[in-house]
Amino acid sequence: AYKRFSELLPKEEREKACSARVPKSQILTLPELRANPFQHRICHVFSTSDAGDDSMSFEDFLDMLSVFSDSATSDIKSHYAFRIFDFDEDGTLDRNDLEQLVNCLTGQGEESRLSSAEMEQLIQNILEESDIDKDGTINISEFQHVVSRSPDFASSFKIVL
Repeated sequence: AYKRFSELLPKEEREKACSARVPKSQILTLPELRANPFQHRICHVFSTSDAGDDSMSFEDFLDMLSVFSDSATSDIKSHYAFRIFDFDEDGTLDRNDLEQLVNCLTGQGEESRLSSAEMEQLIQNILEESDIDKDGTINISEFQHVVSRSPDFASSFKIVL
């Protein structure tokens, strides 16, 4: 992990990799993130940058690797998945978050974009399946409940570095 992290830094900064921050643009060059539709959200969620630039310290990088590793528990994976999918960071997945989530998964191109009616039906189906308290949003507990019923979730939520 240290080797992969330090290789993202310019050569002159590699000796001080433990105290350096890798810019988001460099993190996004990792092959495992390059094609991930949530690459920007992943960087944002794991970055502790005070500057808000989503750069990562070595500790941030290790946190990201540990969550995406096979040894991370389903609870940990679902917690971070929820944070990644909570685009407006308000602690719930509402209709706007779900629409952004679907758009990330289906692609942004015109040929893959769902119609308004298809999007509405899909969001309605997701809420019917997941919104236990029927408040129109999915909270972390509801999300984890749905994930617990999906044995493939943990294996689909990983990055191998």
